[in-house]
Amino acid sequence: MTINDVAPPAGAGETVIEVKNLTKRYRDTVAVDDVSFSIQKNTIYGLLGRNGAGKTTVMSILTAQNFATSGDVRVFGEHPYENARVLRRLCFVRESQRYPDDAKPIHAFATAKLFYPNWNQELADRLIADFRLPVSTRIKKLSRGQLSAVGVIIGLASRAEVTFFDEPYLGLDAVARQIFYDRLLEDYTEHPRTVILSSHLIDEVSNLIERVLVIDRGQIIMDAATDDVRNQATAIVGDAATVDAFVAGREVLHRESLGRVASVTIAGALSADERSRLTAAGLDIGPVSLQQLIVRTTQHADETDAAASDTRTTTKGGQR
Repeated sequence: MTINDVAPPAGAGETVIEVKNLTKRYRDTVAVDDVSFSIQKNTIYGLLGRNGAGKTTVMSILTAQNFATSGDVRVFGEHPYENARVLRRLCFVRESQRYPDDAKPIHAFATAKLFYPNWNQELADRLIADFRLPVSTRIKKLSRGQLSAVGVIIGLASRAEVTFFDEPYLGLDAVARQIFYDRLLEDYTEHPRTVILSSHLIDEVSNLIERVLVIDRGQIIMDAATDDVRNQATAIVGDAATVDAFVAGREVLHRESLGRVASVTIAGALSADERSRLTAAGLDIGPVSLQQLIVRTTQHADETDAAASDTRTTTKGGQR
């Protein structure tokens, strides 16, 4: 099952989170830089980007576990800080969630049951069995994967109106990660809610997410429907000289070559006429996966910034 197999739930399109000009500074470091975006009801988002891009900082601010330096955040139309009405409707599964030294998974689930009004014990029990989680073992004795399973179970069984998963699968093997993806989609189909999934395993989650938010160096560089994003780039493969002639004047996101063969990723979709000309020239048109597109886009942004920096340095040097 993929997200495309799920019928659009009722309420999709309503805004549940509104972020305007959000900035977070840590002394001389700008972790989040004047970010604005909105999150819609009953939609699965991918909050994607490199490590250190600002994903966790954004989620921490949205869930009132961190403070913004400036900007405005509204969740369900209200400020989330010290707001019990809002916080009871949110669930934040952190990558490095801390528990008391003597806590066991069964204690964590009992506490979650008291806090989350939509908690479903039947789903929790099913997930415990799926992940083969030893619920009576102290949490500090669990493996990294088992610790991640505790967070995944709380995040899914809480059925909170808005759930944040911050790299929820660390330590989970491929089978366990697939269980998480399958159970998320299955339960989302029956009980729609808003899910924000932070991940660097982009291709693995690409069939789950309906909208993509890409953050890089504290800035949102992409905010679009997943299907639209997939049409934003094209890979052209073939004789290097022929490929270079075709892409001349276009925005090139990435280029690599081996001997006389080149593969070039360009921004934008191709028209039917352009595809015909490529075929006639003996060139191949390849798909660009969501992960490739995001990687190429962030790399291209780095190269563009570096070139601009070099230009400024050269200009200043010439003015001396």
